Amino acid sequence: MLNKMTIEDIDCRGKKVFCRVDFNVPLSEDRTITDDTRIQAALPTIRAILGQGGRLILASHLGRPKGKPDPKYSLAPIAPYLSELLGQKVTMATDCVGPEVEKLVAGMKNGDVVLLENVRFHAGEEKNDPEFCRLLADLADLYVNDAFGTAHRAHASTEGVAHLLSPAVAGFLMEKEIRYLGEALADPKRPFVAVLGGAKVSDKIPVIENLLAKVDTLIIGGGMTYTFLKAQGYNVGTSLVEKDRIDLAKDLLGRAEAKGVLILLPEDHVIAPEFKADADHKVCSTKEFPEGWMGLDIGPKAIETFTEALKDAGTVVWNGPMGVFEFDAFATGTFAIARALADSSALSIIGGGDSVAAVNKSGLQESMTHISTGGGASLEFLEGKKLPGIEALTDKG
Repeated sequence: MLNKMTIEDIDCRGKKVFCRVDFNVPLSEDRTITDDTRIQAALPTIRAILGQGGRLILASHLGRPKGKPDPKYSLAPIAPYLSELLGQKVTMATDCVGPEVEKLVAGMKNGDVVLLENVRFHAGEEKNDPEFCRLLADLADLYVNDAFGTAHRAHASTEGVAHLLSPAVAGFLMEKEIRYLGEALADPKRPFVAVLGGAKVSDKIPVIENLLAKVDTLIIGGGMTYTFLKAQGYNVGTSLVEKDRIDLAKDLLGRAEAKGVLILLPEDHVIAPEFKADADHKVCSTKEFPEGWMGLDIGPKAIETFTEALKDAGTVVWNGPMGVFEFDAFATGTFAIARALADSSALSIIGGGDSVAAVNKSGLQESMTHISTGGGASLEFLEGKKLPGIEALTDKG
């Protein structure tokens, strides 16, 4: 995956460059951008193409409009916002294919920027329809993919077009994601510690299976803890347990032992009688879990043990929170992990979704080596899967 051509291998001057970005950003009721992280992340690639005198055609999806136009999912609010960031006009297209778009693109000069309308307004995008791929590809000379967040989808703008335009290269953000995640898995600085959290074991089974062959220590927190503790014969009250995954959890624990991988499960918990932000809560040990209570965060002893394991780590991959961090009373464990990583000299990679939200909420994002922009994509990468959006890019000669 590391042997792909990048934006540094091409000359964009005078060329029409189809650049797939991830502008799937949150918008408020009045269509204001509430978090521009993904737009900011794409700026180095955008500026590089424009700096070379390329004619930049930006493509993205937004939300799930189900293959037809829906004003609620229009990319229109992004054009003026991006114009301001770049200090130049970004022209908003009325569609992403068709005669009007073709005319707009034909009139572009070096250094111009056109933002296409949401590619998911056409059913052909998610179906990776050959005809739709061709219409998109006909707009441009070169292809750049900087949307790691959608690299696990074999859609028209993320995979299909890459086969029709040559070369098809990785943008700076895509390259960074491949480098950090790829090197962490292929040749990690040891000890290599993975921290996995989140609600369900079933969401993380392939990740655990892939990481068991690579890590030295596996730290497990969050709701998935309780299926593992149940597998060890502990009572866990009314905590979340996937009954149909207990045997599998037992098997994974056995496999870890056989491989010499240390698995750390919380020895204590912050528990509550109900799933509510203002619920009564207290700390209990794993051995003395009361009936009628549920675990909503890791306890102080677990924080101590986990922090100790992270202190001397060489590489840490973190995916999933340690508790219900959205509720302040149950965010301590997750923030403690973030603090431990911030204080550590380890290469720290935060992979996707809730972990990223938790790190941002903790205010420690600047202290992490790499925060992945792709939830599902980083998860599939950690599972060892090949991502279609990366596979389709041109190999280095």
